[in-house]
Amino acid sequence: MDQEPIVPLERTSGEAPELVELGRRLFHDVRLSANDTVSCAHCHPLGRGGADGLRVSIGVAGRQGVVNTPTVYNVAFHISYFWDGRSASLEELVLKGPLQNPKEMDTDWNEVMGKLGKDTALQDRFRRLFKEGMTPATTARAIAAFLRSLVTVDSAFDRWLSGNEKALTSRQKRGYRLFKSYGCIACHQGVNLGGNMYSGMGVMGDYFSDRGEGITAADLGRFNVTGKESDRYVFKVPSLRLVVFTAPYFHDGSVRTLDEAIAVMGRYQLGREIPERDREDIAEFFRSLVGRHPLLEVTP
Repeated sequence: MDQEPIVPLERTSGEAPELVELGRRLFHDVRLSANDTVSCAHCHPLGRGGADGLRVSIGVAGRQGVVNTPTVYNVAFHISYFWDGRSASLEELVLKGPLQNPKEMDTDWNEVMGKLGKDTALQDRFRRLFKEGMTPATTARAIAAFLRSLVTVDSAFDRWLSGNEKALTSRQKRGYRLFKSYGCIACHQGVNLGGNMYSGMGVMGDYFSDRGEGITAADLGRFNVTGKESDRYVFKVPSLRLVVFTAPYFHDGSVRTLDEAIAVMGRYQLGREIPERDREDIAEFFRSLVGRHPLLEVTP
């Protein structure tokens, strides 16, 4: 097999199982929200692919967020976090992200520490793992360790990359060839088929004008982080590993189906109209990207 621009996913190592388990418990703990109704898993249901399937997330008291929820699977391989890349690490994401966002969990670390501090069993767990015990930093460290464990391995495509020619169907192989020949591979490459670079939305056409609805602050992307005009409408390229489960698509959740998402990407990022049969085979290739994880219940 010729050298490919994608390599198989491998489960990350180095995190203590006890720390990962603590992070798993905290990921599902509603006490991390203001009214004890919303956990991380609320917007990132792991059995369904790590994303909630809504156009934008819904936080405490039914408050509507401003961007589409990405999957948390395979985030260990991302260069940064959030659509605009404003967090450089998973720990920073936990410390400064959804927990304090009034449209998401709407709380603060003092309140959270006060609630968790009443849980003596949880305190004991932290003391066994950290000399400083339970703090915002160690809480973030535990959740980040759990997130790094969410790697979907042994996909059909990865088996094919490793030399098993029979792992892919003929349509999936054709879809992969089309994926490369159309130019999708320019942004969706590496181990995660994305998550490792930024790109403007609407390179070959005015996506936002054609979408309508007016420009929102969330549409400005990296510009909100850097203030650079060149970063206006620029976003982190999403991973395609579980794209078959994460509709609706794009930062604004404006596209409801995978077929439409492929067509929109062809039109606005590549300047090409992709025929229906080609879109179908590219989607079949995407289905071959789904690997296994004990917490992932859905299948392509």
